[in-house]
Amino acid sequence: MIKKEVFSVGVMSGTSLDGVDLVYVKFDEKNYQKFHVIDAITINYSKRWKQTLQTAIHFSKDKLEELDTEYGRFLGKIINQFIIDYKVTQIDFIASHGHTILHQPEDGITLQIGSGEEIAKITNQKVVYDFRTQDVKLGGQGAPLVPIGDELLFSNYDFCLNLGGFSNISFKKNNQRIAFDICPANIVLNYYTNKIGLEYDKSGKIASEGKINDELLEGLNALEFYKKEPPKSLGLEWVQQDIFPLIDKLETNIPSILRTFAEHIAIQIGKVIYKNDNVLITGGGAFNDFLIQRIQFYAKITIELPSKKLINFKEAFIFSFLGLLKINNEINCLKSVTGASKSHSSGVVVNP
Repeated sequence: MIKKEVFSVGVMSGTSLDGVDLVYVKFDEKNYQKFHVIDAITINYSKRWKQTLQTAIHFSKDKLEELDTEYGRFLGKIINQFIIDYKVTQIDFIASHGHTILHQPEDGITLQIGSGEEIAKITNQKVVYDFRTQDVKLGGQGAPLVPIGDELLFSNYDFCLNLGGFSNISFKKNNQRIAFDICPANIVLNYYTNKIGLEYDKSGKIASEGKINDELLEGLNALEFYKKEPPKSLGLEWVQQDIFPLIDKLETNIPSILRTFAEHIAIQIGKVIYKNDNVLITGGGAFNDFLIQRIQFYAKITIELPSKKLINFKEAFIFSFLGLLKINNEINCLKSVTGASKSHSSGVVVNP
């Protein structure tokens, strides 16, 4: 007989390096839409971890293997602390996304560090992890993975838009769930804000004071990626290769870079959600008031934001859901989204 209530800890680290999101969630297995996020927290990275994760793309294979183990131990320890701090007594499994170091699906490569074996050993819990590799092996993009959650849990919205390191979207078209990365977002905005000693541009205030560099804006909007049809996804490598050099060549003033790039994000998103305001917006970029204003301008819509908990923790929560689907051997990866040869149940399950 199917157990009715299932408890999980979901763990997510995004490309914008805001920190590790942890959620404690309860699912009703008879009706997945009856979920409850009990507790949620973000653990900020230390300077050392932030620097390591930013530069790990250049590590050797051996060094990446060491980092995979070390980062798994780090996750295991913060999950244990979360369990203690929030007096968590019931856990059926932990679902960990890990942290993406490499994502080159066209070359059959994707790497999320954070050894599931280490997490299982330290927490003494069942762990589901490595959600992307199988999809890439099946010819898919390995991303985005959240749309199965949008499909089964948030189907009352026409669009589910995430404003994280990258902006990505999910929606129904011809009775199929379609999803793709639209453009970089916080991964670029935060990179330039860091150069003036700030973690991020609060509410988009600095961007709002900058001037648009028309040549730069034109160059950004003309990038080849925007002409591609989905499925398509982005990684840090593309940003380092195509975005940063273009910006650095044409603009040095930080407020103007932020202003121009916010405009670029808004233009690209506006094209996708044009004149449809039934959109669920989550991710840290939802708190960038200036960016939201510009999206409203280009999309010709009015945006209402959901609760702060949903904005901040939707992705970590949905990875818990992906873990539950994997354990139940149900599809958690849609071929219509990733372009894989088939829809499948992705992830690796390890026991302590």
